[in-house]
Amino acid sequence: VRRLHARSDRDSTGETVSVPAASPKAIFTIGHSTLELKPFAALLKIHGVGAVADVRSVPYSRWQPQFNREQLRVALRAGGIDYAFLGRELGARPDDPNCYTNGRVQFRTLAKTALFRTGIQRIVNGSQRMSVALMCAERDPLDCHRMILVGRELATLGLEVQHILDDGTVEDQKAAVERLCDRLGFPQGDLFERPGELAERAYAERESQIAYVAGDRSGETQEAHQCES
Repeated sequence: VRRLHARSDRDSTGETVSVPAASPKAIFTIGHSTLELKPFAALLKIHGVGAVADVRSVPYSRWQPQFNREQLRVALRAGGIDYAFLGRELGARPDDPNCYTNGRVQFRTLAKTALFRTGIQRIVNGSQRMSVALMCAERDPLDCHRMILVGRELATLGLEVQHILDDGTVEDQKAAVERLCDRLGFPQGDLFERPGELAERAYAERESQIAYVAGDRSGETQEAHQCES
């Protein structure tokens, strides 16, 4: 019997998460956007995803009701894919008032909460058994907390994060950050920038654009400026 010895790694907030020494499978992310269930499930199958972790704070969509939690769970399980709702742990609209400043969610504060750490640990543990995909609503990972918040934390732990795009290709977290820097107009390769500093600025800038603001409904009009979930 082979024993797996866990190591304790620190994420971007300095908190500790137990990561098995044997490398977990790649952790995918996907946005359901306006897809129908069959092509959505097909994208998951192409990449060998065995379980979907729903990281929407509210697992329902007025625009795409086929992705309401109950219908989605049934459809995925019919195709041999497990479903788990982790919106309470990893959603972008926390109930904890300490995660808000002037009504806006602070991702760095949210990432330090015990509930969020529990969610990250569940993803790490689950990825030992099968390939897991974090699901949210936004088509482009750059517009969603699954990349700006959750993917960032997983990548900091040394885990492989792959974002499934709507054309079926994948983009890893590093490439996504580089694309984000380009979108924001941040020059890459600056000799005076410390390693990782540009990425930190890019994360912070995009967070300021998409983080949920309590009472603001503008995010419902998509691209909008807030991550829907």
